[in-house]
Amino acid sequence: MARASQRLSRRHLSFVPGSSTPAKRPAGPPRRRGTLFLEDGTRFDGVGFGASTSRVGEVVFTTGMVGYPESLTDPSYRGQILTFTYPLLGNYGVPPTGARDGWGLPRYLESGGVQVRGLVVRGLTDPSHWQSRQPLEEWMRAAGVPGVAGVDTRRLTEHLRANGVVRGVLEVGGTERAPSDEELARRLRRAPAYAEERYMAEVSPRRAAVYGDGAGPLVAVLDCGVKASILRALLDRKLSVLRLPHDAHVPDRYEGRRVRGLVVGNGPGDPEALAPTIEEVARVGRSDLPLLGICLGHQLIALSRGGRTFKLKYGHRGQNKTVCFPGGRAMILSENHGYAVEAASLRGSGLLAWATNPDDGTLEGLRDRTGRVLALQGHPEGHPGPQEAGFVFDRFAERVRRRAS
Repeated sequence: MARASQRLSRRHLSFVPGSSTPAKRPAGPPRRRGTLFLEDGTRFDGVGFGASTSRVGEVVFTTGMVGYPESLTDPSYRGQILTFTYPLLGNYGVPPTGARDGWGLPRYLESGGVQVRGLVVRGLTDPSHWQSRQPLEEWMRAAGVPGVAGVDTRRLTEHLRANGVVRGVLEVGGTERAPSDEELARRLRRAPAYAEERYMAEVSPRRAAVYGDGAGPLVAVLDCGVKASILRALLDRKLSVLRLPHDAHVPDRYEGRRVRGLVVGNGPGDPEALAPTIEEVARVGRSDLPLLGICLGHQLIALSRGGRTFKLKYGHRGQNKTVCFPGGRAMILSENHGYAVEAASLRGSGLLAWATNPDDGTLEGLRDRTGRVLALQGHPEGHPGPQEAGFVFDRFAERVRRRAS
């Protein structure tokens, strides 16, 4: 039994949490070096995994303990280097990445592939799960995304909480000399700022597509990087979905069917940079179509009514975020956003504050007086995370059916 335990330890604990040095593993290829260098000059060295390359992105952290395949494929993380505060990653491997559900959507992922620019973890483990098809390291390598393990992620997270998110460069190389701080700083200076990048060409579809069996009312989705689970939540409620590019015109009819509602989902980047989407949401908002916004969509609805958004110091990313609704009702939501709506900017807009974050007081939900417009900053579909707020989809679907009858 002691020998079995020792073999298990060597197989599954590539890096021991709480230790500054990697645990010994069976002989294999030479370890690669990995470095995360922040714009403010802070440096973290560790062991590289994934692709041997260099990537620049905004360094953020998530407090989620599970669901790394969904998190890594969430398009909202486009342009970012993601740090997991949970100390062990990779223990259940990667599920079949090509699997599709009955609607043709990714079954286990939130998009077609890895969206993050880089990954930072404390401990990287080998998988032990019946559904695993490959280790996390192999998946990252095939996706061309670098990662670094053995980093003191608690120190990194505390640094980001104290100073705010900053750009960083994550570099994975061979056994040669690690790049100097000056070399890494030059790479950062040459790269654009997070808010200056345009992500829609990478995350938004180029043409329209319809999902569903054709029996339910048709709702349009302006896709700014929407998660597959949001589309699935609509389909599960017997709605048909017209998936549109982010800057598309929302038609009154599509292929002979009347559009009965509009959903604006999540996505990456600065919401104020999406002028065409904001204008289209404003146009639809003047009609009588039911309107639902989630995450980025919540911000775009506010902007379409003349509101303003601002960048949070370090954002809300995790699966344990408390949201308070009217009447004292509180729920735990999954969240992933770095911008928020300025509540005071909505005076006279016709939108009412519907939910708030008790930790920092930020606005978490909006609605109009009739209930035709609903918006939630968190993710009612979860995946990963709780689905307590799924009633938001129910309310939207009920409104759509009432209009269609």
